Amino acid sequence: MSATFIFPAASSSSSSYLSVVKHQTIRDTNTLTTNTIPSRRLDGGLSFTQHSHSTACVVDATRGPDFALQCNEATKERIRKLFHKVEFSVSSYDTAWVAMVPSPHSAKVPCFPECLHWVLHNQLEDGSWGLPHHQPLLLKDVLSSTLACVLALKRWGIGEQLISKGLRFIELNFASATDKDQYSPIGFDVIFPGMLEYAQHLSLKLHLESRVFNELLHKRAIQLTRSYDSSSLELNAYLAYVSEGMGELQDWKMVMKYQRKNGSLFNSPSTTAASLIHLHDSGCLDYLRGALKKFGNAVPTIYPINIHARLCMVDNLKKLGICRHFAVEIQNVLDETYRCWLQGEDEIFTSAGTCSMAFRILRGYGYNISSDPVAQFLEQEQCSGHLNDIYTMLDLYQALEMIIATDQPVSKKLNSSSLQSLIQRLSGEFYPPNGLTKQIHEQVDDVLKFPSHANLERVANRRNIKHYDVDNTRVLKTSYSSSNFGNKDFLTLAVEDFNLCQSIHRNELKQLERLDKLKFARERSAYCYFSAAATIFQPELSDARMSWAKNGVLTTVIDDFFDVGGSMEELNNLILLFKKWDVDVSTDCCSERVGIIFSALHSTISEIGDKASKWQARSVTRHITDIWLNLLNAMLREAEWARDMSVPTLDKYMANGYVSFALGPIVLPALYFVGPKLPDDVVKHPEYHSLFKLVSTCGRLLNDIRSFERESKDGKLNAVTLSVTHGNGRISEEAAIEGLSHRVEMQRKELLKLVLQREGSVVPSACKDLFWKMSKVLHQFYIKDDGFSSMGMANTVKAIIHEPITLNYLGDSKLITDYN
Repeated sequence: MSATFIFPAASSSSSSYLSVVKHQTIRDTNTLTTNTIPSRRLDGGLSFTQHSHSTACVVDATRGPDFALQCNEATKERIRKLFHKVEFSVSSYDTAWVAMVPSPHSAKVPCFPECLHWVLHNQLEDGSWGLPHHQPLLLKDVLSSTLACVLALKRWGIGEQLISKGLRFIELNFASATDKDQYSPIGFDVIFPGMLEYAQHLSLKLHLESRVFNELLHKRAIQLTRSYDSSSLELNAYLAYVSEGMGELQDWKMVMKYQRKNGSLFNSPSTTAASLIHLHDSGCLDYLRGALKKFGNAVPTIYPINIHARLCMVDNLKKLGICRHFAVEIQNVLDETYRCWLQGEDEIFTSAGTCSMAFRILRGYGYNISSDPVAQFLEQEQCSGHLNDIYTMLDLYQALEMIIATDQPVSKKLNSSSLQSLIQRLSGEFYPPNGLTKQIHEQVDDVLKFPSHANLERVANRRNIKHYDVDNTRVLKTSYSSSNFGNKDFLTLAVEDFNLCQSIHRNELKQLERLDKLKFARERSAYCYFSAAATIFQPELSDARMSWAKNGVLTTVIDDFFDVGGSMEELNNLILLFKKWDVDVSTDCCSERVGIIFSALHSTISEIGDKASKWQARSVTRHITDIWLNLLNAMLREAEWARDMSVPTLDKYMANGYVSFALGPIVLPALYFVGPKLPDDVVKHPEYHSLFKLVSTCGRLLNDIRSFERESKDGKLNAVTLSVTHGNGRISEEAAIEGLSHRVEMQRKELLKLVLQREGSVVPSACKDLFWKMSKVLHQFYIKDDGFSSMGMANTVKAIIHEPITLNYLGDSKLITDYN
């Protein structure tokens, strides 16, 4: 059963604008075509594009390296150009609301006739307005955009045939307005019924199903009642944001409390236009005039968004593992964002999403900025209703992770409820997964599952490639897209780069396996190499990877030899050989095993030392031998404790244990290969030693926490058992583990603080980053066990080193990412 609303035709006064529109149509007819906004560079570096749809494309490596290189460079150049412009889809919905604003000089003519002209020329074939080829789950959005455009035309008494087609589309799809499977734009349950009431006021003729219509009115009444009865800042902001759906019910003075420095309400053209209709505010008028000066005859759904869009580019390029190709462009974005941060730019500090992303990215690149602005959004729950989309919640969560990791005083003020609240909002309960949001939900799951301090870069890159959405349609009050958010070129380059790096990694691993002649060691070559390839994956860092991996294999051999494989005579003999260095292996070694191990150490250290000396333009071999000698002495001390059945204090154990954990030979020589020169005074600087001690202490404690049960049975020293032993019955195993875990957390935070520190730091950033990368490796490897005994890592190792990614584009941006 349907209810029919039949109203008289428009009054004659509303048609008085017809001549104005005809004149505008003739003047702009050569620059506009139906359903198209020209993609062009506009003042301020912002341009409009309609929704992008990919054609069939296959990443094809069969046409030779020269062709691949040409394509690669062309792709990079297209991405570079995006740093200088922001391409943003036009909003039919917002443009229609701007078109409804009357002139301040006469209520009978529009203030912005160019917007009305755009509405006249951009109806789609099916009678709707909105992004062409809209997604099936966005019918509510299309209904809202179409009704807004119909209202704009009816308001000024023009486009009768367009109105009829638009009304027909609304009638045919009206049931979708209450379909729970359809994605609801923010505020839809208030705005759409409000626009239907305005349609009635304009005497529009609609044939609507009464059940659906009544359900819409009921939901709107419930939302408004709840909002009016609440003193929540979030609900007040929500009511202000959806002002165009409130009409005469709105408290417009309350709305103006949310006006920003640029004159807008929430940087939303539609909210600002609705306010201007009712209040004739000069700030609102200037904002809309400024927007149209940039964009011509239509507006986006949010403006300005330059900072946010460019930060999204930086974030996406980093997550996809290709940011190194755009170092200059990214640095420019960071410096400009930092300048805006210091100047208190409204675009940053009035948006929870932009503020959170700017903080996380700037702090992650070592900029010294306060976390207070982000903390205010979290403390006061000012992530206003209109911004409570899943993207903003994810940005806030990741910013909170950074605060917890780097800002002890602020993180203490933000109690655990802030974190739990964000986790709850990110859950499916608040944002039910569907076809439209599948990939962002997969990103959310990854962020919640893999904490940033235990997320290996190349592993994360592969997951992000899998979940990357080239369409990336987002929805506020209406849907919008941007090639700065989702871009086929980003994904194409990421896949090509991943596969290129992976082919290099496979060859390096083969070299490493050929060199592994120490048969009594556990088979750890792949894991040792994986830990390098997953963190320092760039092709130009091959020497750093091979140094890391070769020394990693040797440390496991030495660890086994000192732990169970060698006698005390052999251990002391090995150290003596090391001190002498230039020896005759055939006569100076007390056993064949010692000879094999020393020869392997000698040849590897000499090879790495020679290469590192060339990188550094000075001899560094002596430093590398000293690193190894420190490790051997620390391991000997533990062997002597075991032989004598000594029980050292926890402090004495840890003073030796952070060295015996054997990160020195893995990390420290690799620092010579990452680019910067490391003078001897830097290598001897306390900052250098602190970085090493912090990461090594984390590793020792993580290992002991995970392996204490096994090591206790074997009678081996361990930080957990020592804590219990020296606790004299007052400390349980659980309490000891909890205390040591807290110590790991504190050491990790101190490490990250040092890594990100710029002022007063003498160790180059690229070198400091390597300590943090090792910390991530440790936290990843020790999530469940000692990192080498687990079969759970096997698939990850295969995916990073052995399995290329195949990427196909099929039809309208349908993406298939296969793992061979």
